[in-house]
This record gives sequence, structure tokens and C-alpha cells, in this order.
Amino acid sequence: MGALPEHDYSPSSHHLSLLQEVVDDSGESEALIRSYKRSFNGFAAYLTDEEAKRLSSREDVVSVFPSRELELHTTRSWDFMGFYQPTSVTNLPAAGGDVIIGVIDSGIWPELPSFDDRGYGPPPAKWKGVCNGGTNFTCNNKIIGARHYSGTGSARDLQGHGSHTASTAAGSVVKDASFYGVARGIARGGVPWARIATYSVCGLTCSSADVLAAFDDAIADGVDVITISIGRRSAVDLDRDTIAIGGFHATKRGILTVHSAGNGGPDPATTASVAPWLLSVAASTIDRKFESKVVLGNGKIFTGSSVNGFTENGEELPLLYSINGKIGCTTICQPGCCDSRLVKGKILICDSINGQFLALQAGAKGVVFPYVELDTASVVSLPAAGMDPKRFDAIASYQNSTKNPVAKILKSDTVTDPRAPAVAFFSSRGPNVIVYAILKPDVSAPGVDILAGWSPVASLSDDPNDKRQYHFNVLSGTSMACPHVAAIAAYLKSLHPNWSPSAIKSAIITTGN
Repeated sequence: MGALPEHDYSPSSHHLSLLQEVVDDSGESEALIRSYKRSFNGFAAYLTDEEAKRLSSREDVVSVFPSRELELHTTRSWDFMGFYQPTSVTNLPAAGGDVIIGVIDSGIWPELPSFDDRGYGPPPAKWKGVCNGGTNFTCNNKIIGARHYSGTGSARDLQGHGSHTASTAAGSVVKDASFYGVARGIARGGVPWARIATYSVCGLTCSSADVLAAFDDAIADGVDVITISIGRRSAVDLDRDTIAIGGFHATKRGILTVHSAGNGGPDPATTASVAPWLLSVAASTIDRKFESKVVLGNGKIFTGSSVNGFTENGEELPLLYSINGKIGCTTICQPGCCDSRLVKGKILICDSINGQFLALQAGAKGVVFPYVELDTASVVSLPAAGMDPKRFDAIASYQNSTKNPVAKILKSDTVTDPRAPAVAFFSSRGPNVIVYAILKPDVSAPGVDILAGWSPVASLSDDPNDKRQYHFNVLSGTSMACPHVAAIAAYLKSLHPNWSPSAIKSAIITTGN
């Protein structure tokens, strides 16, 4: 994607003329999907391999690459970071309400408490965007802009991810926030006074062509910072890297792009966010974690990990190992492998974390599963606890050696983790495999067990049978770390509006602790 010429120029006409020279059967109009013409010069088109080769051979074409599917990289954190905490919208830094964060993600759920606009004035005069969120989508003085692209049909967030990242960066202050009583406290974004512009590019998938369109619009709309928690699983050359290209043109226009490093850890050389001009963010822990206890009938207590907001405390239930509730299957809980007549009303021991999905479907009242990645806690769809292998084996041994084994699973407790901060197990690592001289990721930020806003129509867990609806959820990922750093960048921009993206990036990297 090149820069737009300064002279009179019609991008769409030029793009059609290029296609006319390379597309067979005079089908250039049908081939053209979209022209990128507001902030940089490029287009998306349907091409055969041969047509793409002809186009890339032209001297006036910088690069040609296929559109790929990208993936979403899925309270206490700001206090842990010691970040500025306003008591109200009126208690702001100078010009704070003029800062606009562009969120390229799965959209937003505008009615959430995290996006309440009480106390906000009208959008700043510099804003050039629109509210094009689709049917029954209304912006306000907090969410001042919305756009959606071909893969979504609406800026309304059906996945939850976009609402979570947006509220982490700039969510309004919400008192007494929690996940069904877990992690109770005051929820807020890092810069709750900032405005949000949402660019919905992810439905079930995220198209790189739509991501480029979102960059094209966000730059022209006048955002101050872009946060994008989307990416590839592995790094590619910069001239084929959609986010690197969009971020480059944003940098040229004075807009810093903050990007998630990816969730490919703990192996080295796994980060896909490698461009020098991007601020690439790894995920680290905070000094709060969630524990779930399993109390056996013999009085022994085993502490595991989960985000369990269920309140069946004290309910002692029969304990069943999944092999005993099978229909000719292995011990791993799999679809069709549990007899609901044997499982219903019991706590099920499963050899896989995915066993919770089967357990709920089969009518179990709880589940215990092995869980190695104990620096994060997963949201569960029924009372459940993940155990390290030693504790899991001890619970299974009790079940196998006891005539009438019983257990109860307690609601999650919030405890202090004195080891924090530490880079999360899942977080992608360097070194940079594309630009060897540039270290990546640039910084780490809280990305483990983060409470933030959530779409009420999105599943709270990964279980499609989980029908609960709630306006907060707990997630982990570099997706959660990225908006933390975007908020810091927006804060610096509010204090130093003339600072360049490089100056803001340098200030963050060189003062991190």
C-alpha cells in the first residue's frame, strides 16, 4: 500500500484501470472489492493467481498479497500498575476529553455501563468520523464513531472481545463491578475520559482486507491512538503484513498503533508483531488471581484454578470419574461419551479441560479437570476447578478408592499473587524473525484474568451451551494487554498533544517498570 499522491487523483479510477490491464474477460468492475483511498493508496480485488502475478510485476505496484483470516489475540490491573485514577469524568487532565482511541476489533456493545456518556461534552471538533454502526446502533458522547465492514454487517459486538478491549482502554467508571461476585471492585478503563471510535472487522473471522479498510478510515477520521488486538499466528514480511502496513501509514499521520504480540508462547520467536513502528505488547500477570477449592468427602481440600461465579457452596454431590459414566469411550470426556443417566446431578472428573462442555450438556452439576497453565484462570460454564496434575491424580485416586465418593466445589476466591508481574505462559516471545535488529515485543502489560465489559449476547465461556448473560467477563491474552498500553499512550497524548508516535513509544518503553 503506497501513499496517496498530492496532485489531483482519483484512486478508484486508477485502481479500475490497473485491473483492466490484468483481469481477463473485462471483469474489472466485478473484481474490485474495495479501494483504500482516504489515508493510503491500495485496493482489494478478486484475482486469480495468474492475474495477481501480472499485477505484482508492474513497477508502479508496491506489493500484492492474498487477504488472510486473522485471529483475535482473546479492575485490579490499573491499580496494580499504579496508574492515574480519576474519581469522576470531571476530574480530568487538561484536554483529556479530546483524545480519541480507535479500536479495531469485533465491534462494541454501546449500552454497557462501561460506555455510559454521562458527564461528557460533545465530540471534539477535530473528529471527522461518522456513526455508521448498522441497524439499532446508536453512538453517544463516549462512543463517538462506529464503522463496520463486509465481514460483520454491524458494529454491534456479538463476540464480546471488542467490548472487552475497548472498555479496558477507555471504559467509564463502573462501581461495584464483578463477575457474579468474583473480582468485585471499581471497573474503569485506563483513560475513562477518552472517546472511543470502533471499527468492527471481526465476526466469526477477521479479514485482513477489512482490517486495512479500518486503518484507512481510522486515520482519516482523526483518531489519536489505534489499538488492535488481532493478528497472525506467525510473522510475515512487512510488505505482506496487513497490520504493519496500516500501522505504517498511521505513523506517517502522527497516530501510534499499539498491537498485541500474540498468544503463541512460551516458545521463542513466536511473536507476529514485528514492525519497528508498532508498539508490540506482551502479556504479564497482576497481583490478583482466582482460586477454586474442591472439598472431598474425607475432608481434604484441594486448591485449583477457575473463574467460578456459581454459588452452590456447601452442596456435597456424588463424585464420578468419566470412565465410569462412559458409553464405550476413553476416560477423556468427549461428545457422546457420557451417559446422562449416570452423570446427571454429579461432579464429573474429566481428563480434559474441554470436559466441562460435555459435563454441562450431560447434566452434571460440576467438573474437575487437569489444568497445566496455572497462571491464568478459565471462565467455566458450571461449578468447576482446574487442578495441576498431582492434585488431579489425588482427587481421581480418592474417587477410585472410596465406596461412595462425594465432593463439593466452592465459589472462586480472589487471592494475592506476590510473584507478579511475570510474563504469561501463553504470551508470544521474541526474537524478531523478520527485522533481526529490532527487539520485539516492546513491553509487557497486564493480560491475565482481566475483568472488563462484555457483550450480553456472547458466551461467557467457550461453551456454546453456556446461556448466561452478563455485562462483565474475565479474559486473558495479549489482546487484554494491548489496550492497557494504548490507554497509556492516549494519556501521554492528552498531556503532550504534539508528541510524535515515536516519542510516545519511546517514553513508554524507556520508563516501564
